[in-house]
Amino acid sequence: MDEDCRNCSDLCDARTNVVHGYGDVAADFLFVGGRPGPGADRTGVPFTGDDAGRRLQRILGALDLSASPPDADRPELEGAYLTYLTRCRHPDRGPTDEEVATCDPYLTADLRMINPEIIVPVGTRALRGVATEHTTRDPAELDAAEQHATTIRGRGFELVPMRALDDQTDAATEAFVEYFAESVLGRDYRQTKGRSGAHD
Repeated sequence: MDEDCRNCSDLCDARTNVVHGYGDVAADFLFVGGRPGPGADRTGVPFTGDDAGRRLQRILGALDLSASPPDADRPELEGAYLTYLTRCRHPDRGPTDEEVATCDPYLTADLRMINPEIIVPVGTRALRGVATEHTTRDPAELDAAEQHATTIRGRGFELVPMRALDDQTDAATEAFVEYFAESVLGRDYRQTKGRSGAHD
């Protein structure tokens, strides 16, 4: 992965780090956000270094996918891989459609390397971005708050959307953890691991 990517001119001077994917390369679960938060921009590691990142790290810990405290800048993950639609943060705005398209080869590389069983889009921007390529649903009709802690059947993957971390209440976080533990970890999803494009 290019640590000094210059593909999006408006982001090169605005970012601190290019935040590439991070975690267990044999993961069954890939968590994807829309763009790095301010903490990830500082640490260079997805979903770390700020309140939103700590919330996700607590979720991962509750699901036994992380062995690190929520405030770790480089968490020790097992079974989880973290990434974004776009790898750079602009402090004043979200990513443009062009920036998402420019960054898509990085996300595609992550998906092919990890070959996850489950994708967890974090927030509506990520959900719609993933749905465009990996479901038959109309992305415009999808909303992470409405589909929070549910399962969407995809092409080669299942999606389990999560409401944006900044918008999550503790009750929403608990609901996601309970759903994921019971409906995902509670079934033998690993039986199909590797059967859909592992060697493309």
